[in-house]
Amino acid sequence: MKSEAWIFGICTVFFVLVSPAYWFITGDWTGTSALTMTTLLSGMVTMYLGFHANKMDPRPEDRKDGEIADGAGELGFFPPYSWWPLWCGATLGVCVFGIAAGAWWMFIIGGVLGALALSGWIYEYYRGEHAH
Repeated sequence: MKSEAWIFGICTVFFVLVSPAYWFITGDWTGTSALTMTTLLSGMVTMYLGFHANKMDPRPEDRKDGEIADGAGELGFFPPYSWWPLWCGATLGVCVFGIAAGAWWMFIIGGVLGALALSGWIYEYYRGEHAH
């Protein structure tokens, strides 16, 4: 994680230099505050990765003598296809449209169907074809 900490550190230095320059050139509060918050966020990620990189064993890409074969093996769990995100997004769309149109009954229907879709998404690995 040292390489990621260095990348975010370079981004933090860049934003520290760009934020005041943007303020002096434009005098815009909105862009300056956005750049300042980006600087703080980038610095926070840099500190997090830097602290944890010292506590972890180095990964193959962090070692100078690391080989490609050192990174072989299981990389983690990647879920198979799922229709539940589509239904969660559709019900969110119904809720937002209900608020925008002033139809609270549509928002309630979207909320109920959204709760069902979210439950299906959460519990999809407990039943059916991909049950554990």
